[in-house]
Amino acid sequence: MMPHDNLRMTHQRSIILEELRSVTSHPTADELHALVRKRLPRISLATVYRNLETMAQSGMVRKLAITGRQKRFDGDLSLHDHITCTVCNRIDDIFPGEDDAQTPLPPGKLGYKLSEMRVQYYGICPECQRKQQDAADC
Repeated sequence: MMPHDNLRMTHQRSIILEELRSVTSHPTADELHALVRKRLPRISLATVYRNLETMAQSGMVRKLAITGRQKRFDGDLSLHDHITCTVCNRIDDIFPGEDDAQTPLPPGKLGYKLSEMRVQYYGICPECQRKQQDAADC
């Protein structure tokens, strides 16, 4: 992983990063492309995707690889985990200290030097629970 200090901040990268940081929905490259096109109408999906990959490799953004799903991106680099709805695939943040968050023990006892840790939670979001309840009530 190259340090992001060495990554040239182009106008396109700056706009992509601003748009990514303006949302909490953890968008795909396609979704972010639609947002960026409002400001840069001629930007291609390939350009957005390439810049997201470059920024993820440099540590400027997080790439969320949810098994079997299109990659999503997160502009929030603060310490947090993610929860994915198993019905609609919505992704929300879980921050340390929240009721549902349980931090696993680091693998220090196994002799590893920890460089990164990811915890992925799965469940049914409140909106999908409401829809399921409404369908059950009918």
